Amino acid sequence: MNAPRRVERASRLRGALLVPGDKSGSHRALMLSALASGQSTISGLSNGQDVAATSQILVQLGAERIDEPDQVVIVGPRSGLEASQRPLDCANSGTTMRLMTGIVSSIEGSHQLVGDESLSRRPMDRVAVPLALMGARVSGRGERSFAPLLVEGRERLRAINYRVPNPSAQVKSAILLAGLNADGPTHVQEDVRTRTTTEDMLVRAGVSVRSVEVDQGRTIEIQPGRPLAQRWKVPGDPSQAAFFAVLGLIHHDAQIEIRELDASAERIGFVSVLARMGGRIELTDVAETGNLVCESSDLSATEVRASEIPSVDEVPVLVVAAAAATGTSVFRDMGELRVKESNRFEGSMQLAASLGCRVWSEGDDFFVEGVGSSDAFREFELDAHLDHRMVMASAVAATAGRGCWIGGDTTVASSYPNFFDDLARLE
Repeated sequence: MNAPRRVERASRLRGALLVPGDKSGSHRALMLSALASGQSTISGLSNGQDVAATSQILVQLGAERIDEPDQVVIVGPRSGLEASQRPLDCANSGTTMRLMTGIVSSIEGSHQLVGDESLSRRPMDRVAVPLALMGARVSGRGERSFAPLLVEGRERLRAINYRVPNPSAQVKSAILLAGLNADGPTHVQEDVRTRTTTEDMLVRAGVSVRSVEVDQGRTIEIQPGRPLAQRWKVPGDPSQAAFFAVLGLIHHDAQIEIRELDASAERIGFVSVLARMGGRIELTDVAETGNLVCESSDLSATEVRASEIPSVDEVPVLVVAAAAATGTSVFRDMGELRVKESNRFEGSMQLAASLGCRVWSEGDDFFVEGVGSSDAFREFELDAHLDHRMVMASAVAATAGRGCWIGGDTTVASSYPNFFDDLARLE
C-alpha cells in the first residue's frame, strides 16, 4: 500500500488544459473497431488503465493493435473475434466487464471474465439477466452474479424486447452489442434516458439503430449487422472535466478553461447543475466538441436528481461544490452510487462531513449543508477506498480549501493518469 498523498491549498489557479479522451467513447471505439473487418484508426484514445484493459482483451480475442505517434490502429479479423483460452482480465473497469460480456455472448465458446478485488464486489446480474434471455449462459458468484463471470457464447442470439429496470448506459450497451448477432431486431426500453454514446457510434459505423423518445425515456431498436471500419476521433471526457470545472468555481481566485470536450447533452448535465448554483461557467465553441470556461463564484444550494447526471459519475465532485455553497443541497435517487467502484453514496457524504458540512440521508437521497465557501473547509484525511473519482474529488476540495492527505491516490491511473500533473500546471 502506497503512503497517502499530501495535496496542498493553491493560492491562485490559472490555465487551460485538455483532459483525457472520453473513456466511454474510447472503450466503444476499440470494441467497434475490433468487431469490424479491416483497419480502423482512433485518435484521442484515453490512456487510462480501464481502456487499456479493454484493448488487451480485444487483442486476446483476435484483434490487432498498432500504436502510432498520433493514433492507434485496430485491425479487426475478417472472420470475426474468437474465444480465448485465457481469462479476460477487466482489471478495475466495470464498463469493460459489462460491455465485453455483451460482446462475448455472441462469440461461440467459453469465456471467463475476471477483475480486481474492487470490480469483483460489483454486481453483474444487470447484464447477466438480459443476455441469458438472448440465449447466452452467464454465471457468476451468488444471486447478484459477482465476478469472475463464466459466459457460454452462442454464434447467433435471440432478439429480445427488454426494459432496463435501472438507468444504465452500460447495461443498454451490452444488450445492443449482443444484438449485433441476434436473429432479428432487438429492442431496449429505458425509462430514464442515458448517454447515447453507443447508439451514436453504432450508427456512424453503419449499423441500423433507431431511437424513439417516450416521456422521460427512450426505446432503441438495433438490427443485426457488422460494424464498418472507421476513423474515430475521441473528444475530451466531460466526467473528467467536471473536477476542474468545480475547482474553478469554488476556488477563491481561479480561471480555468477545459478544451475540446464531448458536448453532447447527456454528457454535460453537471454544467447545468453548476450554472443553477450560480456558477460562472460557460460552454463555448459548441459543435461536436466544446470548451468549458469556469471562474471563481459564490455558489448557492440546489437539488440534484440522478436523471440530470445519468451515469452519476460527477456526483462526488458536485458534492464538493455543494459543500462550498450556501444552504442545503439535496441529492435525489442516488442509490446507484452504492454499486460503483466503492460505495460513493457513503463516500461522498463522508467527504462532505470531513470538510465541515452537516450531512444526512433518507433512503436513496442525501443532504449536504454547505459551509458557504471553500475558505471555510477543514483540512482533512480521507481513505478513497481505491476509487479514482473519490481521489480526484478530494483533491479538488483540498486544492480549494486547506489541503488534505488522500489514501489510495494511485488509482487515478485507471481513468486519468496525469490528473495530479494537470492540477499542478494550474498553480
